[in-house]
This record gives sequence, structure tokens and C-alpha cells, in this order.
Amino acid sequence: MNEQIMDAWNEVVCDQDTVYHLGDIALVDGKTKAYEKVDQLLKSLNGQIVFVKGNHDSRAMFKYLEKHNATLQNARKKYLFNDVGLILKFDKKQFFLTHYPLIVGNKGNRINLHGHIHRSTVNLSTCLNVGIDSPEADYLMGERSFGQPFSETEILKMIKAKRDDFGKR
Repeated sequence: MNEQIMDAWNEVVCDQDTVYHLGDIALVDGKTKAYEKVDQLLKSLNGQIVFVKGNHDSRAMFKYLEKHNATLQNARKKYLFNDVGLILKFDKKQFFLTHYPLIVGNKGNRINLHGHIHRSTVNLSTCLNVGIDSPEADYLMGERSFGQPFSETEILKMIKAKRDDFGKR
């Protein structure tokens, strides 16, 4: 399974890209050997990875990854870390990237991108589950391989489709 996910990731992510991983990198036993394996797998993925800490991510693992961080060709660090989340702006919207779902209000330009809830969804049009096993990927009508990170374009399509879906209710 790891290989399938890694191939799907590398199919759409190039070295200049940045991918935001919203938590739960790996469920490991907390031993250095496990952290080494996670680091090795992550280093085989294209692009820079910005991590938001999930409930299954330990500080010890983040510290290990930070200590063994690589520098990419463009002088960027391979890994960046956030304990709670961050805000990105594109397409005239504010995106709150968190591990846990977050209610960001009823303004159409504020969207929460989150993980944590696996094959579940939040019943709000302002929350979008972007986890690897998100049911909201179905809004893309099978246009992607399992394990591919969502692009900005795909996220915007999913938001529109979810809002259209909610408008029919």
C-alpha cells in the first residue's frame, strides 16, 4: 500500500511543489528505527512537505524528522512543521489548514481544510475533509488515483460541488 500511495503522490507532485499534510503521518511505535523508516519513506516523496500535527503524530517523531531534515535543490527545507495549523490564501479565499475540523463561520470566503475524521464528512459547506480517505473526493467523480494530494484546482472543484450539493438539500 505504501508503494501505491508513494507512486500516486510522485505522479502529480514535482520537486518545486509544496504539499500540506494535515496530520497523522504514520502510526509508529515511537522507536528510532520506526522514525528512520518514516523519514526514508517521506524523503522518497517529491516536493516540500509542510506538516500539521495530528493526534497520532508525536513530538518525538517531529523532532527526529526536523533533526534529519534535508535541503531541496532550491534551498528549501524538505520538512516544515506546525503544531496547530496555518492559513493560506488563494482564489480570494482564506483556507484554515488544521488536523481537526474547525468551524470557521458562515462567510463564503473562509474554508477549513482538515483531516482526522477519515471516511466521514462535516455537515457544513465551509469544512472540507482532504484526508487520503476522504469521502469528499467523490465530488471529483473518480478523476484521481488514491494517495494523490489534492491540488488547489481540485480543492476548488470539491468546494463548489459540496456547496451545490448542500444547495439541493
